[in-house]
Amino acid sequence: MSHPSPLVSAVILNFRSHKATVVCVQALKKQSMREQMEIIVIDNYSDTESIGFLRAQLQGTSVIIVETRANRGFGSGYEEGIKHARGEFVLINNPVKILEQTGVEKMVKKMQEDSSIGILAPKLIHPDGSVRASSRAFPTPLDVIAKRTFLQHWQPKRMERYLDLTRDQEAERDADWIAGGCFMIRRSLLNDIGGFDPRFFLFFEDIDLCRKCWQAGKRVVYAPSITGTDRKSRLSEGGPLSMLLSPVGRTHIRSAVKYFLKWGLKTNRMHIGS
Repeated sequence: MSHPSPLVSAVILNFRSHKATVVCVQALKKQSMREQMEIIVIDNYSDTESIGFLRAQLQGTSVIIVETRANRGFGSGYEEGIKHARGEFVLINNPVKILEQTGVEKMVKKMQEDSSIGILAPKLIHPDGSVRASSRAFPTPLDVIAKRTFLQHWQPKRMERYLDLTRDQEAERDADWIAGGCFMIRRSLLNDIGGFDPRFFLFFEDIDLCRKCWQAGKRVVYAPSITGTDRKSRLSEGGPLSMLLSPVGRTHIRSAVKYFLKWGLKTNRMHIGS
């Protein structure tokens, strides 16, 4: 049973990844803080057997299932779930990210002890033991282009700065923004900054949210002492041709254009050394 006044609302967005979503829910139900959590699953108009599978697998549980009437994108999908959130803290958790069993408890404790933290993210580890470069600097257009092309090999220092690789990777630190789709944010902050910007269908919505967090006077913190697992392949992978020819690539470009039109071409790296 869910706690009558949950401290944490864990929100999972499903889009044709129903099996991973059920695994994620099962992992969250094993969290040390599970009695003070509620779990909200949003099916983002998968238009497949997803919703039937989710209902069958999660039947009889306290999980809240929300169906959207259309797929309006990643951030908008999460916003549909956040509307139902009652917790003081909201855990944004992509289905393929699985936190350690004490992960939620550690995140809550850290945020309760430090009111300056607006967004807190764990270290994400791939199956091969490598660590995802989650802590990043706000991008310039050239950063975005270089990361997806051969330019990353010609400008290694640019990539080191953008991916925040020059600092101790095991040290807790402020980050311009956090990639990875697994982070905790105060619900009050979400209300103050307006949540995810619906203009971003996919990609850049996390960068935008972190910029708004800093703009509101709260910190974005990367805490490698808290860990989770992550798959290695990602939607944004691929070279320049895939960016131009694939629907996902073109969506990435459109989101980049919207981001730089909103925030400008120059980036203020106050939190990561320029």
